[in-house]
This record gives sequence, C-alpha cells and structure tokens, in this order.
Amino acid sequence: MQPTRINKYLSEIGYCSRREGDKLIAQGRVTINGKKPELGTKVTSGDRVAVDGKDVQPHLRPHIYLVYNKPVGVTCTTDMRVKNNIIKAVNHPHRVFPIGRLDKPSQGLILLTDDGDIVNKILRARNNHEKEYVVRVHKPLTAKFLKKMRSGVPILDTVTRPCVVQKVNTHTFRIILTQGLNRQIRRMCQYLSFNVVSLKRVRIMNIHLNLPIGEWRDLSDNELHVLNGLLTDSTKEE
Repeated sequence: MQPTRINKYLSEIGYCSRREGDKLIAQGRVTINGKKPELGTKVTSGDRVAVDGKDVQPHLRPHIYLVYNKPVGVTCTTDMRVKNNIIKAVNHPHRVFPIGRLDKPSQGLILLTDDGDIVNKILRARNNHEKEYVVRVHKPLTAKFLKKMRSGVPILDTVTRPCVVQKVNTHTFRIILTQGLNRQIRRMCQYLSFNVVSLKRVRIMNIHLNLPIGEWRDLSDNELHVLNGLLTDSTKEE
C-alpha cells in the first residue's frame, strides 16, 4: 500500500466520503496507531486506523448503491448524534453515507453508498454533472426572474453558472444545475427577492426519482452501468 492521505484512505475503504473524513479528523474522532492525525497525515501498510475508538477495515463485499427519497426534516449527515440524521432514517443494515447533500428543508433524490471512489467523481464541481430540481416560490414567476436565474446570479463571492430553467406553472419552475454551491437555489432565489416554498430534487445525472417519500431502493444494474459510463472521464481528485 502506497502512503495515502487519511481522508482519502477512509473514502477508499468505504467508510465515509473525503469531506466527512475531514470533519471526523477535525473533530478529533480519528486515530492512527492511537494518535490523532492532522488533515494531511498519511496512512501506510500496517497502520491501525480507528474512528471513535473502533478499528476500521476495508470491506470485501460488493459496493452498495442506494436511491433514497429524502423527506423534509432529515439531515444529510453521518453523525449519529444529530437528530433525524439520514443514516437512521434509511436504516440500512450496512454502513453507507450520502453522496453530497440535500438540505434539511428540501425533499427528494439523494444517493447513498459505501463506494468513496464514485462519491468523489460525482461531487467534483468541475465534472459538470447535472442535477434537476422542481422549485415552488412564494409569488408568481416573472420573465425577468427566469432570465436572471438562467444567466447567472451573484452569490457566495461568485456568479452561478448559466443553467437550464423552465417555467412549470405560475409559482413553479424546473432548474438543472451543474454546480453544488451551498443552498444554491435558495440563495439564487433570495437574491432576486423570491422565497422558496418547496424544493424537490428529481434527478441526479441518469438517476430519476421514482419512489414514495421516505423510501429507498438499490440502484439497478442498468442505472449503475450508465452512471459509470457517464463518470468515465470524470476526475476524482481535488
């Protein structure tokens, strides 16, 4: 085994995503040979890695890929101390973690897995992977609002990428993003003086939402095959 950064190691063995790994390290919950590492510390063969005092080991079974229709009120975190966390809500018999996030007030499609490699490929913003949402706002849509949403809105010290926005009815629109900025759609709407009433994610790349709220299923073989094809040219590095 080549020396590997601890967050990457936790991701590659299917324990959690790199981002979650960074959080665990920062919280002092990870040890290497009994000592708390820094973010850049590397793991080598023979090292004993533990989280919350429990050794973590690579698994030998096939990876798990789940599709989940997250209800409003569920928090996308693996921290079991958080009330209504997604791990308790899904209650899968094996350890899985969410690919990215869907904020607590939002509903809809989120993927969970124990495959850190696919997580990093999907989450890299420069990979331009599509995510589609249906959004309802508190007042009637205007042509000006739709145009500005499509062309880019200044939030979080940047301007959002041009995106596809389609009016559904008086108060509702569909939007397809290739970015994953924090609470992006809500911030975009707020900047234009529109408040989000409801937000539902209905698609991630080739995966469509087709489940009742609160239920999950395994990714089909065909969905996984197509997804891997779409990820072929994606980078998983920072």
